[in-house]
Amino acid sequence: MGDLLEKVVGFLWGLPLIITILFVGVYFTLATKFFQFVHLPHILKTTLGTIFKKQDKEEKGKGILSSFEAVSTAVGGSVGVGNIGGVATAIAVGGPGAVLWMWMCALVGMIIKTVEVTLSVHYRNTDENGDPYGGPTYYMEKGLGEEKNFKFWMIPAVIFGFGIFGTFFFTLQNYTVSEAVSSTFGIGMIPASIALTVTIYYIIYGGIKHIGKVASRIVPFMVLFFILSGLFIIVSNIGQVGEAFGLIFSGAFGGTAAIGGFTGAVVAQVIQMGMARSVYSNEAGWGTSPMVHSTAKVDHPVKQGIWGAFEVFVDTIVVCTITALTIIVTGVWSSGLSGAELTLTAFEVGIGEIGRYIIAVSVVLFGVTTTTGWYIYYDILLRHLFNKRDSKIKRACLRFFSWFYPIPGLAMVIYAVSIGMPGAAVWYFADITSAIPTFINVVVILLLSKRFLSLLKDYKARYLGIGKIDPDIVLFYEDKGTSSKDSNVI
Repeated sequence: MGDLLEKVVGFLWGLPLIITILFVGVYFTLATKFFQFVHLPHILKTTLGTIFKKQDKEEKGKGILSSFEAVSTAVGGSVGVGNIGGVATAIAVGGPGAVLWMWMCALVGMIIKTVEVTLSVHYRNTDENGDPYGGPTYYMEKGLGEEKNFKFWMIPAVIFGFGIFGTFFFTLQNYTVSEAVSSTFGIGMIPASIALTVTIYYIIYGGIKHIGKVASRIVPFMVLFFILSGLFIIVSNIGQVGEAFGLIFSGAFGGTAAIGGFTGAVVAQVIQMGMARSVYSNEAGWGTSPMVHSTAKVDHPVKQGIWGAFEVFVDTIVVCTITALTIIVTGVWSSGLSGAELTLTAFEVGIGEIGRYIIAVSVVLFGVTTTTGWYIYYDILLRHLFNKRDSKIKRACLRFFSWFYPIPGLAMVIYAVSIGMPGAAVWYFADITSAIPTFINVVVILLLSKRFLSLLKDYKARYLGIGKIDPDIVLFYEDKGTSSKDSNVI
């Protein structure tokens, strides 16, 4: 079965998708005049520099979450088990060279995430309660369907939704958390999975607002906790850092020979693993986190789009890099281990037994925030699906979903334990479910590039003093047909 899954992943994450992602990322990088690089200080100032401000009091515009709560939920959904188990799997299968391709994908991913978040906020809908919701299916309907008069917009929307909901049934968070807790504390994977399931029920019970508040309290702590622990190991092995970078760069273009328990990897496998794990980790191009960003209280779509760039930067350039270097400098990358177990071993070698506990706690926190963050993605897709249905039917379906949501994760653990499914096979399922919506989404945002570039031009004029403000621009699609003086006051 593992060989079959590997072939499917090889096809889906083959050259067509890799070239598409890189092309779209490079296109927007050039079209925006290297925005994510040239204006990185501005991106960090308007994101990291405002984290400790009282966001709810300062932000304008309608929304459910503050910008910080939205990005905390999105970061919690992306900075998760992919950063611990996913990075480890990429190195275990593709070798250290996979890390360079993760970086490459992340650098263009910063602008891709900015585009998809901006479009999600621009094209979002407001429901009967005055709450906004958006995402790829919304800009497919309005951007492709209404503005470009593409009558078959529902076809890519359905394919996209199918791909996203594939992760609902083949979810990794519960499995990775249970694996880490079981191997560290000697608890069975199934009891650990049940405990996580109960926790998830508690957090999602209060809806999107409660998830946002929990994320805004957990995420900053968990990211800082993990970063400091990883930096301690890297600094303690500072003499190995140069060699680690050497392995990363040489392996990226020459493949990696078999060594120890590592079976070796050719260049194509290195690129495939690096890019697939990057997308699964930071979700750039996947079209997932833009859904939660669309609920933010913000008065300009690009303002929230910049938080998307920050999200990718923190997720991959910072957190994934620390994970990767920790695994490589401790020398365990070629041990034959994979997934969370490889990262757990690296921290245990680097810090001692306490390192294993640090990662176990990190995996639990990451797993909780990822699982609850993804609940919002599914919720918003269902809201769009039932948008024109009777409100009673919609409420009933959403209520049923909230009760059923944690069950597949628990079922995956029970199934994996009962048949002895290896961790690498579980990650192959993740690659399959992420490839389909990613391909659809990056093509769609390329088709809507003109709309994004006009919004970015306006943002640069208003907040960076570059160019002139267009008084007639409509910042939110819903405001079309109303006076810009009434709807676009900044």
